[in-house]
Formats: sequence, C-alpha cells, structure tokens
Amino acid sequence: MEVEHLSGAGAVFKRIEELLLADEARHNLALGILSTARAQPDVYPELHGWVVRNDRVVGGAIRTPPHNLVLLKPAMQDALDALAGAIGAGPPGVVGATPEVDAFADVWAERLRLEVTPVFDQRIYALRELVPPEPCPGTMRLATTADRALVLGWTGAFAREALRGGDDEGGERVARSVDARLAGVHSGIALWEVDGRPVSLAGFGGPTPNGIRIGPVYTPPPHRRRGYGSAVTAAVSQMLLDRGHRFCFLYTDLANPTSNAIYQRIGYEPVCDSRELALSPRTLDHARRGTPGG
Repeated sequence: MEVEHLSGAGAVFKRIEELLLADEARHNLALGILSTARAQPDVYPELHGWVVRNDRVVGGAIRTPPHNLVLLKPAMQDALDALAGAIGAGPPGVVGATPEVDAFADVWAERLRLEVTPVFDQRIYALRELVPPEPCPGTMRLATTADRALVLGWTGAFAREALRGGDDEGGERVARSVDARLAGVHSGIALWEVDGRPVSLAGFGGPTPNGIRIGPVYTPPPHRRRGYGSAVTAAVSQMLLDRGHRFCFLYTDLANPTSNAIYQRIGYEPVCDSRELALSPRTLDHARRGTPGG
C-alpha cells in the first residue's frame, strides 16, 4: 500500500475523483474545496492531497493550510494507518464523517503521541426536492458587493456564535470567504428581506459534480423565531435546484435540535454525521492516566 503526496487542486482531484464520487454527499466538503480551488485559486493558494493506492485508490485526504485535514471515507481500513504515517504532525486536527474520522484520529494520535479532543459534531443533510415552508413575509434577493459590510458582519457573527471563531485570523478568513462568494460564478449570498430590510441570509458555494453546499445560514437575534431562516434556505435551495443541481447539501450543529428539525421540515434528509477533532501534544498527566490511545 503506497501513499502519494500531491499539490494543486487539479492534480489532487484527478487522483481521488473516483473515491470522492463513490459517496458525493458524504464528501461534499472535499469536493467543494477542490472545485473552489480550481475556479478561484486565490481562495486556497496552497492545497495538498494524500492518496492511498493498492491496486486502486483506497483512501485519501486533502488540506488547505492552515485549516484542518479533510478525510475521505476509505475503501479499505488499512488505508487509515497508511495515511496517518504519511501525513505526520502538520495539521492541527481533522474533520470527516463518522466513524472513519474517529478511527483515523485514534491511529494518528497513537503514532504521533498526541491527544484527541472533540471540537464540533455536525450532521450532513441532502435535499433533492423541496417541501415548501410555512408562508413567511418577505422575499429573497442575491447580495451584491454593495451589501458587503452587512454580509461580513453577519457572517462574522455566525462564525463567533456557531463555529467558535472570532480571532483576527478567523476574521481574515471570513472576509476572504465573503469576498469569494460575492465574486464567484457558482457561489453567492442570498438575503431575505421584509419591507426592503434584510433580516436573514444563506450562503451557497462549493459545487460538486451534481450538487452544491448551502451555508452559512444566519438570522440576527432580533429577527429570530419568525421563519426567516427557513424561508431564505428554502428559497435559495429551490433556486439552486432550478439551476440544474440535483442536490443541495448543508451541515447542522448536532447540539441544536431546532435547526435540525427546521431543515428536515423543508425536505433535507440526513446523510451521515461529521466530526471535527483537534490534536495536541499529549500531556504528562494524560500519559500517566493511561487514557485510550496512551
């Protein structure tokens, strides 16, 4: 079993395309990153991929520093051990679907004498046919560069609230993401307006061969519990289906039962769970306790 290290979105995609498309919904994050990197290289100026080969491709992962490793579902469990040995100690963590992300992190941590810390549990959903939500005042429109300040503020608030962001580096990443969405051909930001006043937003981007990802979805606190988040998500999802996408994907926080229920009511169906795990140097106390992987 061999591991090949590649650089550049085109080369990486060519090697792992078959593995990615074996479960497009599960791999929508990796597919979206690769498509964005090919269409807008400035968004991800550095992209690495690791491909595990036997007689075929049986495992893989990608990374856009300084972000976490993004793990693919392996065709053979031995591929996880091979990946862990080849990738080394560079990435600060890993994100991927369960159960493979947990199995990989355990092997990786054991090899490098690291400690695994759960960061964020999510669920991936896919929509094929929209179930219209309850009627809600307002209409959807696509944001333009004139809306940048508002979109930047709301997207930053979403990152701080939902993704525990908010430092200077995180703010710079939010700005780059917003600018890429506003400038992209296959991405954008939808705003829900009531009486001409924006009250909620839903981003979209990261297209896959047959789908596209929705997110973030954010409604400022004064406008919540009025159906605006459901309305803008439903409207932008239908717009993207009408454009020819077979699926829309989105991630939800498993700790938020309200958002999970809302998306299911408009037709989103669970695909799998996803987990982000951080890896850090193992403390002396941790090693003495003999915790799992010690």
